[in-house]
Formats: sequence, structure tokens, C-alpha cells
Amino acid sequence: MKAVLKRELKAYFTSVIGWIFLAAFFFVFNLYFVANNLIYGTPYLSYSLSNVAFVLVIIIPILAMRSMAEDRRTKTDQLLYTAPVSIPKVIIGKFLALVAIFSIVVGAICLCPLLLSRFGNVPMTESYAAIFGIWLYGCLSIAICVFVSALTESQVIAAVLSFALLFIGFMMQQITGLISSSDNVVTKVLNALCTQTHLTNFCNGILDVTGIVYYVSGTVLFLFLTCQLVQKHRWSVSAKKIRRGVFNSSFVVIGLAIVVAVNVFANELPEKAKSVDLTSQNLYTLTDDSVNLVKDLKQDVTLYVLSSEKSADDTVARTLSNYEDASSHIKVEYIDPAVSPNFYASYTDTAPSDGSIIVVSGNTSKVVSSSDLYQYDIDYSTYTQTKSAYDGEGQLTSAISYVTSEDLPKVYTITGHGETALDDTFKSALEKMNISVEDLTLLQEEAIPEDAAAVIINGPTSDFSADDATKISTYLAGGGKLIVTTAYNKTEDTPNFDGILSAYDIQVTNGLVMDSDSSHYYQYPFYLLPDVASATQTSKVSNYVFMPYAQALTNAGVHTDTITWTDLLTTSDNAYVKTDISNITTFEKESGDQSGKFTLAANVTDSESGADITVVASVLAFSNDADSIVSGQNLALFKGIASTFASSDSAVSIDAKPYTYTTLSVNQSVAIMSETLLVMVLPVALIVIGIVIWYRRRRA
Repeated sequence: MKAVLKRELKAYFTSVIGWIFLAAFFFVFNLYFVANNLIYGTPYLSYSLSNVAFVLVIIIPILAMRSMAEDRRTKTDQLLYTAPVSIPKVIIGKFLALVAIFSIVVGAICLCPLLLSRFGNVPMTESYAAIFGIWLYGCLSIAICVFVSALTESQVIAAVLSFALLFIGFMMQQITGLISSSDNVVTKVLNALCTQTHLTNFCNGILDVTGIVYYVSGTVLFLFLTCQLVQKHRWSVSAKKIRRGVFNSSFVVIGLAIVVAVNVFANELPEKAKSVDLTSQNLYTLTDDSVNLVKDLKQDVTLYVLSSEKSADDTVARTLSNYEDASSHIKVEYIDPAVSPNFYASYTDTAPSDGSIIVVSGNTSKVVSSSDLYQYDIDYSTYTQTKSAYDGEGQLTSAISYVTSEDLPKVYTITGHGETALDDTFKSALEKMNISVEDLTLLQEEAIPEDAAAVIINGPTSDFSADDATKISTYLAGGGKLIVTTAYNKTEDTPNFDGILSAYDIQVTNGLVMDSDSSHYYQYPFYLLPDVASATQTSKVSNYVFMPYAQALTNAGVHTDTITWTDLLTTSDNAYVKTDISNITTFEKESGDQSGKFTLAANVTDSESGADITVVASVLAFSNDADSIVSGQNLALFKGIASTFASSDSAVSIDAKPYTYTTLSVNQSVAIMSETLLVMVLPVALIVIGIVIWYRRRRA
């Protein structure tokens, strides 16, 4: 076998074919690599590899067309068959020679993630999963081409037939889509022949175990078929040939049956066993919160996907499979809108968009719109949008929690005193936690409604009336929960509002808190980045929280026997308070400024009444603008506080999983030089080398 391998490698590199293959592949791949990764700064190598996959459909048949056909044409195959080497070893030697040539270009690609890492963060595991996938796909393609080459003496016919087979395999999903828009036995069988499906999984950052089984078993199968075909060529027409033909046919049937059985078994494995999520964001893996929620389900939940199984979104389908694996009470059904256009009518009056999911348990249902499964960034200069995050798990876990929870909390936001309305992002976060939000004007109510899980007072700028203050105090005395943010720019003194807080030892210092420690502020001393204490309310916070125009909170210490005070956000020891805000002339600390370490957010509980109050001393803390400065950490704090509103798992909230890394910063001169060397110089040099070697061999 080693002798055959050396002979074949020498033959490819003493002719032009091997060099043309290398030049063609490097030209196309480097063209996409330079454009996608170096010029546009995309850190994902899979973008370039997925574009190159179709090129293999063209160039591998040209590379492999002579592997068996040339020997048949020149009759040198008889010499190989009579050599002291078995037929399988001869074929494997030829196959390995082709794989070695292909592995040269794959090995070169393996250097690309290392090169890109010099210009920024690169998803290494995802990149190498894509490279591994393209190598497996190439090996299967080579095995198919070797088999086709054994069918004929003509290299041209071998190349054309090989291209036809690889093209059909690559485009099979599109072909079955033309045959039928719905799933049936025929389309399922044909889709099993699609060679691109598993490659897509590898390029998406998944170590596809079923894909490995598919490509390896397919490669072995076509090498086995080639061996059987060649064995038949060795026998002349005789009774012995007939017996050999029966023997070969039986072996072929057995070989096909084994490959089918192995692939069926692999596809029946649980989703966790079938694939390994290599993405840094764990896009295809359920979080512990989701797993803990669904594994404890006591009632059945059905997820109706308004799509045919064939046309369903791959990422969403993988997520749904994970839910099924996590709980025996969860069932997923695909409903083709073309077949059952009015299926939704039993659950909602409005027709959901295709790809939406209706989550049902008993008589309760919730629709998850397909538009909510992803988050998008909009480029207003071009009016285009790109996917920025995947929120499928977050939306589905929320829906499952909704349909299985008996008691869903409701939060009231107080209005009528100059309060700032909650931004939509924060309202949406509450709704995703299955917490309904409703405005409440105290003047129109006799008391806080009994179904209130919590009340939010977001930065009042005018005082409460005595009656309004009494309603809040009565609610707290009954064990109510309250979130308060404070406004530094109040239009008047607020003794009634202050009295609500002071009853629980909470005092708000007039003035703005500033910090002279540069690590505790952003740009200006009053754009604070406080220390985050460890507490239930801050459990979701993983980085800085942004507190602009914050005030200081003080514990009066009057009711120490019943009040428990927990600091959530604090300044450094170098902070100070500017009390005369309208006449500030400098941001530096001046004589007379109170200094020290200040509390900017605190949670206070009363063991006697059961009241639970969280005060955040900046009305801007829960705003989109502040939250964007720290990449969602203010929202994380808000959700941590809101998670205490419900006594059950109904308030579980899964964050959307971001899609992209930061764009690579590649110098323009590096991109231009790389384009010159990789796209133009390297392919031309390879072709020239091949021609020179071929010419010298001809002259020898």
C-alpha cells in the first residue's frame, strides 16, 4: 500500500493536475479569506469555508478522474492486480494519495485562525470545527470520485459523472424542495443523501457526531464498492465470474445495510450525544436555568412549530430537540401552514408568522413569534439588518414557564408624580420573566391592588400627597415589595415621599455623588461605576453597573431590631457629595463636601411587616442609554431585583446569546499585501512550478 501511495503522489506532482488543484483551491479560498476576514474583519473562518465548499464539487473530480480510469486505459491495472498487494490496499493507497493532496490545503487553512488572532478575538474552536468538517466532506467526495473513476476508462467521463454526483448530493435539499414542499418518505430518503447538511453544522460551530458517522461511513462504503467493482473486472466470462458476481452483489447489499443501520442508530441518539456545541456563546446548549425548569415539570407541554420540519430553522430545531431530551413531558410537533393553514385558530385570533411556535399546556397557550427568536442590529445608513443575538431559548423557556405556572406576578408602576416611564427594554425584560406590567395612578385607586407582586416608583420629581403616601405605606406594612429610583433634579421638596422611605431607615442625601478614583467612574466623576456587592439582587451582574447622576443613601439606624440593610452598590472610599448642584464650578472635591464611601443602591427588609424595599439612587440607572454603556449590566441588575417578585420559577429569564465577536482590526496595508501574495502570487507560482516539473519530465 505504501508503494502505491508513493507512486500516486509522484504521478500527481510530476504532472500538472496536482499543482492545478492546489492553485485553484488556494485562489478561491484566499479570495474569500481576504475579502471576508481581512478586509471586512469577520473573525469567523467558517464564512469563507462555506463559500469554498461548492468549489470542491468542481475541482475534486478533476483531481481524482485519473485515479482508476488511467490505469484501465493504459492496462497497467492488470500489473497492479497481479502484484503482491491486495486489491483493497491498492485502492486505499490511491485514495490516501488524493487525501494527502487535499490535506495539504486543509493544513494550510489550519494556520488561518492563528493568523487572524493577531488582529483580535477569533472563535478558535468554531473555526477548527469548520475546517474538520470541510476535510471530512472532501474525503467523502474523493471516495465518490474514486468509485466513479473505476467505472470507466475515460478520464473525461469520470470527471463529468463525478461532478454530477457531487453536485446532486450538494444540492439535494434544494432538489427535494422542488419535488415537494412537505415532508414525506421520498423527500426524507433523498435528504439523507444530501452531503451539505452536516457540513453546515460543522461551519456553525457544532461538532456533529452524526456528521462524522455520515462522512466516515460514506467514505468507507464507496471504497468498499470500488473494491467490489474492481474485483469483478479481474474475472473473465465464466461460471466462476457468475459465482463472483453473486458474491459481490451479496456483499454490496450487506455493506449498504450496515451503513444505513449505523447512520439510523446515530440519528436516534439524544441531541446531547449527537452533537457537541463548540460555540463560545453556547448557542445550541440549554442553560442550567432552562434545564432545571423543564426537568421538574409535572404536566405535559407541547410545542407546535408552524413550519414543516424540512424548512424549519436549524438553530431553533436544535434548541427544540434539547427541550425534548431534557424532559419527557415536552413534545415538539411541526405543523406545515401550507397543509393546516388554520391550525393557530384554536390558540390565538391573529395568524402568527411562519416559523412561530405555539406553546400549549392544558388550556393555557402562548405564542412565540418567529421575529422574537432573534435580535437584529439595523444599519440605518443602508437600511439593512443583521442577526446580532439568538433569543430562542429565552423566549421558549419563558413561554414554558408561562403555560405551566398557576400564579403569575403583576407589577404596578406608579404615575402622577413626575415619574420617568420605564424604557421598553426593561418592560420587555419583565414580560419575558412572565411578570405583567401595568401603570397605576394612586389618585384613582383606594389602595394598591391585592394582586400586586411589587410596585415600582421610578424617580418622582414632585411630592406624593399624604393620601398617596399612606397607600404606599399601607401596602408595605402588609408585606409589599417596592423598587424605588431617586431623581437628583426634583422640582420641589418631597417630605411625604421621603417619609415612606424614612419609616424603614432609608434617607436620601441631597446632591450628586462624585468619585475621584478613576477606576470608579466613566469619563466624568459623576458617571459612576460602583462596586457591586454579592446579593440575590446582584446575582445576574457580571461586570460594571453604570450609575449616572446618583445620590447617596444613608441608613438612619433607628429600627435596628427589625430592619435588615444590605448594600448593593457602593462607591470607593474617595467619593464625595456636591450638594449645591446648580452652582457647581468644579468637579474636584472642595472643602465642605462630605466625603467617604457611599451607598448608591440598597435592599432593606422589615422582619416585622415583611416589607421589602430596593432603592437605586439614580433615575437613569434603568434606562436604555445607561444600560448600553455597560453592555446590559444595568438590565441584569434590574432583572435580578425583579426575580425576587415571584415565589416560583415563573420569573426565570434567559438572556439572548450574542452572535458575533468584535470585528478584527486589520491594517489596510496588511490586507492589500495579503491579497497580492495569497490571491495572485501563490496560485500563479504553483501553476508555474507544476508546468516546469511537467516540462522537465517530458524532456527527460
